[in-house]
Amino acid sequence: MLGIESSCDETGLALCTPDGQLLAHALHSQIDVHALYGGVVPEIASRDHVRRLVPLLRQVLEEAGVAPEQLGGVGYTAGPGLAGALLTGATFGRSYAASLGIPALDVHHMEGHLLSPLLEPDPPDFPFVCLLVSGGHTQLVEVEALGTYNMLGGSIDDAAGEAFDKTAKMLGLSYPGGAALARLALEGDPEAISLPRPLLDRPGLDFSFSGLKTAAITRWRELEGAQREDLAASFQAAVVDVLVARACRALDVTGLSRLVVAGGVSANLRLRTQLETEVTSRRARVWYPRLEFCTDNGAMIALVAALRLSAGERTDLSISVRPRWPVSDLQPPSRKTRNPLMQNHAP
Repeated sequence: MLGIESSCDETGLALCTPDGQLLAHALHSQIDVHALYGGVVPEIASRDHVRRLVPLLRQVLEEAGVAPEQLGGVGYTAGPGLAGALLTGATFGRSYAASLGIPALDVHHMEGHLLSPLLEPDPPDFPFVCLLVSGGHTQLVEVEALGTYNMLGGSIDDAAGEAFDKTAKMLGLSYPGGAALARLALEGDPEAISLPRPLLDRPGLDFSFSGLKTAAITRWRELEGAQREDLAASFQAAVVDVLVARACRALDVTGLSRLVVAGGVSANLRLRTQLETEVTSRRARVWYPRLEFCTDNGAMIALVAALRLSAGERTDLSISVRPRWPVSDLQPPSRKTRNPLMQNHAP
């Protein structure tokens, strides 16, 4: 199975077997290009995807020792994400599959993140709770099986990653801001500056980081540019405290003992350390994707496509993307829609 990821500013391609064994993957990041503008420029992102798709395809095929004729299907990210960026991968993936006479499946970007730890040597069993925390999403999801997801809570304003990036920009840190803030926080005192922990005194499993971001901005102005390291450390500590508390509450509410943490922010060292302590104290366990699969990548798209294709899912010939696509809209694999080009293809 070939997987193609092009939802934002990273072009990722990967190959995996029908049971999810990773054969090869390649990733090109556009960070250097967008750093000139302090954020992602959609038109530039789309054009760069176009330039990278064919060279990356050749790279993964060569690395895996696979000929195009050996491919059994193509999965591509159809949403959520930037419309133009999504269309580059969707058009390329659908056209390439049609030229080979094999199935093509549209894949939900966040489902890729949800299931990314299944690529690891010791994957979690279903069901589990997933803390999905990335640049644009902070969600708690109960994962019962492939395509069966129950939303437990989500961000009602800024996601954790957005709050990291905006606070980093305020501190004058380079793009991408979240990672830069985390590095700066290592030099500061996380208890030096008092910041709120939004919603922790309220029931439920939703998140809110807009007020925390505003409080950090206010304190920064009061400090008049001093204690930058301490503010970064204190801000990170506040975000992590909220994420850990909500994740542990989700385990308590569902009665589950398996927690998966995925998305770009799952690479944060303080989050991992604190979660390990808290989750272990509950006699539960936490799983993460390897660091290279915390951010957007083709491997997670190939995995989801392989699992759904093996379960019999097919989609029609149309090329469509969904820049906004709630995880709650996903369904278990369905055999109802058949691609007329692929009637004789065995999954």
